[in-house]
Amino acid sequence: QVQLSESGGGSVQAGGSLRLSCAASGGRVYSSSVMGWFRQAPGKEREFVALIRWHSGSILYADTVKGRFTISKNNAENTVYLQMNSLNTEDTAVYLCARGSRYTTNPSEYYNWGQGTQVTVAS
Repeated sequence: QVQLSESGGGSVQAGGSLRLSCAASGGRVYSSSVMGWFRQAPGKEREFVALIRWHSGSILYADTVKGRFTISKNNAENTVYLQMNSLNTEDTAVYLCARGSRYTTNPSEYYNWGQGTQVTVAS
């Protein structure tokens, strides 16, 4: 089982940027894997943000982040990234990376999860 660990969260002013990293350990991410970023704010459901298919590089974004966020990966580093630009207060949440085998935005279909990293955007 691949273990995931997020980093790069923090506090930023509205309009600022952060880059999140999700490092895999205990094995390399397989080419069949789908890597997703999700976020969860207090009292709200877990929300899809972006995904990338490890082998093909196919990418999908939530409408709320399209044009502002960029998901990418580095095969050699066994890491997936989320570059977040033009952040606003509604982006405040715990951001989690996840690994699955299906191309889906449904978090219940993912089987490996990191612990999450807090992103706080101040007005």
